[in-house]
Amino acid sequence: MMVKGGTVSDVLDNVPSLSVDSEGNVALRGNQGVTILIDGRPSTLAGSNVAEVLRLLPADSVDKVEVITNPSARYDAEGGGGIVNIILKKGKADGFNGSITANTGTPDNHGFAANLNLRSTNFNFFSNLGYNYRLNPGNSFTNSRYLNEDTNETESFTNETRDNERLRKGYNASFGLEWFLDKTITWTNSVNFRRNTGGNKVDTYFDNFNADGSFINRIYRYNNQDDRDVNVNFSSSLTKKFNDNGHELRVDASVSKSIDDENAVINNTTLAGAGSADTFEHTVNDEKQDRQLLQADYVLPIGENTRFEAGYRGSFTTLETDAQAERLNPTTGVWEDNLNFTNFLQYKENVNALYAQYGSKINKFSYMFGLRWEDSNIDVNLIDRNEYNNKRYNNFFPSAFLNYEFSESSNVSLSYSRRINRPRGRFLNPFSGLESNINVFRGNPDLDPSMTNAFDLGYLKRWGKVTLNTSAYLNITTDSYQFIRRQNGEFVTQIVGGEDIVDPDTGEITPVDELDVRTPVTTTTPINLAKEYRFGLEFNINYNPFRWWRINSNFNFFRNQTDGDYTFTYINENNEIVNDYQNFDFTAYAWTTRINSKINLPWKIDWQLNGNYEGTQKTAQGSRRGVASANTALSKDFLKDKATIALNVQDIFNSRKMKIETYIPYNVQSYGEMQWRERQITLSFTYRFNMTKADRQKEQQQNRQQQDDGGEYMGG
Repeated sequence: MMVKGGTVSDVLDNVPSLSVDSEGNVALRGNQGVTILIDGRPSTLAGSNVAEVLRLLPADSVDKVEVITNPSARYDAEGGGGIVNIILKKGKADGFNGSITANTGTPDNHGFAANLNLRSTNFNFFSNLGYNYRLNPGNSFTNSRYLNEDTNETESFTNETRDNERLRKGYNASFGLEWFLDKTITWTNSVNFRRNTGGNKVDTYFDNFNADGSFINRIYRYNNQDDRDVNVNFSSSLTKKFNDNGHELRVDASVSKSIDDENAVINNTTLAGAGSADTFEHTVNDEKQDRQLLQADYVLPIGENTRFEAGYRGSFTTLETDAQAERLNPTTGVWEDNLNFTNFLQYKENVNALYAQYGSKINKFSYMFGLRWEDSNIDVNLIDRNEYNNKRYNNFFPSAFLNYEFSESSNVSLSYSRRINRPRGRFLNPFSGLESNINVFRGNPDLDPSMTNAFDLGYLKRWGKVTLNTSAYLNITTDSYQFIRRQNGEFVTQIVGGEDIVDPDTGEITPVDELDVRTPVTTTTPINLAKEYRFGLEFNINYNPFRWWRINSNFNFFRNQTDGDYTFTYINENNEIVNDYQNFDFTAYAWTTRINSKINLPWKIDWQLNGNYEGTQKTAQGSRRGVASANTALSKDFLKDKATIALNVQDIFNSRKMKIETYIPYNVQSYGEMQWRERQITLSFTYRFNMTKADRQKEQQQNRQQQDDGGEYMGG
């Protein structure tokens, strides 16, 4: 109900243990080192903008979401925080069936999605089709106080305000065919096409002030960005079942190609006070990716309670990013390269993996041990700068799972796995967008992968109407890469003076002599900062006080300790070389909670309400303030339960904003807020062909039961 007419990003934000921040980044138990899969395969460009893919796919195409907090050796070792696997709908009911959903909303949110299925004795044809048109207004501001590097006293102020208007027109189509060659062999082929066009219009205002608060000038920066994303994927899977006890061999292969083109035109104008002449820039950021996957999994049951598994996985990826930035020379009228934001990045990743695992059950006790080996050969090349960097390493990733059943309603489990986080895409590319010319992001091509040892102790208990699922977890990560903000020695210089300065708010006139106003450029970049210890407690509670009322809640508390320091060199405004040392040792405590209530009202009306809160979290250079938000939805079934109309409101109080405080001693102190999407109201209509709502719920229940019975043994 809550996500009807929404996107996959909205779906994930309603899943226990998961959260999606205002920029679309997915976190599992507060950890953003998560691998996102779609139908068991990588979701997008190699680590580039996963958030955009999740916002493109319609929510109604999702069948279920698998959250794997501590994956076994069978799974790809990527993702220190765990794995989230999004399973798209593939109907299993006989005959022709499916559903169609249409939605509209404000701000503009219009779309259509269809899930159609035709199943017979010998084949199952399935498809997902979707189109959406979304206009998401957003906003942000950053107020900065610049400090003297010697005295730590205020030198100047800059208030930056930004308004966004993101337009997305997305198309999604997938077609698949399961062919039952005989009772033991199934061959599945599918093709998926995604296309997203649109843009992002950004209006940015800079108000500059002297140390005493007197007004200097107001600068307007206009950024008009056009986007075009295209992804085509073909996958094939062959499954051979040797018997009905789970003895099987499965071979998967897929090929995908992605193109992501961005073009932006940027203008800079002085609106109030005196300043430099207008400037004109444009940027181009083109990405192309080719990816091939090959995987084989073999499962051999030994007796009734023992199982052996083994397999291979090969992943081969090439990602090329061509970034260009130019400035218009006001004197010659010629466009000139801005070398600080121009490069050609080539990223090649070849990973070969082998794994084996063995599990058994003895009375109420069960165990599984596994070992995975991965060989990684990675090239990060800046072609235009003749900088070539090869990183070749191979690692073992053990896993262990222990479980004891006290009764049918109570069990305890202990698990361990070793994981890896490989930096990709935006994390590596030195180029950044130029929405702001004083607060910029730069990737770091020299980032190393981080390694995580993950431990999890879980307990499950059912009491009649109440189910409690709780766990204590510990993640120890080496070479953890985190974002830091620093001055890099660059300045934005404007010539101010020669005429009186008029304050646009008060009308006060201040005569000044001509002078240069130099605003430091603050850069955000990821580095291999330190060793990180993350310990947490999580509680999931389901409570059904009445047949017509269901409540579920999630609470996650974690402690994050980072040990590390960082030294960087930059040139100050006096052209002096400065070595700046910062100690990033810190310990942070944070918590998140979510509660969801669903009530079945008379006349087949359902009402759902949920609330979310993310507590304040300390960072290495400041803190992220707490944020509260709420969503609600109403739905009604009619036409003999074949149709449903739903109304939902995301972010009822328009309060979901990222709030960050940053303090860099002797450099800058700032506070900023960012709201990616303002309050959204959506009305949707769903019609089901040859399947009522009850039939669909029964099918979903059967799917869950099949997963419980035939899913991965321990740790799946």
